[in-house]
Amino acid sequence: MNAEKLLEILHVAERLKDTPRHCYTSGGRRESVAEHSWRIALMAYLVRDEFPDADMDKVILMCLIHDLGEAFTGDIPTFLKTGEDEKKEEELLTRWVQSFPEPFRSDMLSLYKEMAERTTLEARIFKAMDSLEAVIQHNESHISTWAENEYELNLTYGNDKAAFSPYLTHLRQAIREETLRKMEEA
Repeated sequence: MNAEKLLEILHVAERLKDTPRHCYTSGGRRESVAEHSWRIALMAYLVRDEFPDADMDKVILMCLIHDLGEAFTGDIPTFLKTGEDEKKEEELLTRWVQSFPEPFRSDMLSLYKEMAERTTLEARIFKAMDSLEAVIQHNESHISTWAENEYELNLTYGNDKAAFSPYLTHLRQAIREETLRKMEEA
């Protein structure tokens, strides 16, 4: 990739450092989209031994690129995001990625398709990590930052995405236990 195109792509991706997510950090500031993507990539690396049949390098790539569309639309919490929001984000992201040189254009478009279909082991692991990291982050934030509907969400969000894996089901249960302890302390 030539240097100018690389810089152009990195400048767009940099927006995610300043794009706030709905959740707060343990220090009390809004989490950025980039921080969320970084941590789920770290999660995927740290659990790679739990999934010997998966291409965990591919999972890590999915984690790193999954929210790049939010550089154009911002983050919309899952409980507020509409089908129209998803369509707009996908269109803007696809248009941008189609401007990439090969092999990056084909590789990324293929990864986005795989992530959307969620039929591969790698895509299912990625999606579970995406959901579970959000709940972990809520548990780390001060409970005063939670919206009313997040009490129930923190107990149930991601259950369906983790259900395919005994390991992820166990992790989801451990996260739920943290949530219950946090609610008791409030």
